[in-house]
Amino acid sequence: MTEQETELKPQEVAVDEGVAQGAEEKPADPVSREEFDALAAELEKTKTERDQLLDRLARMQAEFDNARKRAEREKVEFRDIATGNVVEQFLPVLDNFELALKSTGTAEQLRSGVELIVKQMEEVLKNMQVNPVPAVGNEFDPRHHEALGTVEREDLPDQHVAEEIRKGYKIRERLLRPALVRVASNPKQVNE
Repeated sequence: MTEQETELKPQEVAVDEGVAQGAEEKPADPVSREEFDALAAELEKTKTERDQLLDRLARMQAEFDNARKRAEREKVEFRDIATGNVVEQFLPVLDNFELALKSTGTAEQLRSGVELIVKQMEEVLKNMQVNPVPAVGNEFDPRHHEALGTVEREDLPDQHVAEEIRKGYKIRERLLRPALVRVASNPKQVNE
């Protein structure tokens, strides 16, 4: 056979054997040269579209990874800035504590100095919108108070806070820590 005789002609293209298995063998429909060229062009176009879509997908995945990493980096930076702003407000308080430790004054002078430092600390907390949880004299609220025990008291209504062991704090409306308290137990009210 010559080289020209072994070449497939468009009208001689047969059905793939894997597709035709189990089916009756039909003679292949003759395909014209124009139809063959059109199908080949469409196949090439589909391959090009597939390659473009795969490339686009790879780029989008890379962009997503970059955005995720950037968001994580910004989150850490924001946390560092916020922490730095808070610490910066407490540095003068720390300086005053160090001065108090170096002081050679009397116990009463030292106490006055510490009281001033406590007021300074409270002012810093107030500027950051951190306020103490109201406790003594208020009704016991398990959402804001943690009961350490009860104290029998007739001068306070039953289930009201009698003593505050440790202050509780809120930042705006969010509880940072509950107040540690002792709750009044008024036997006169309980018996009524």
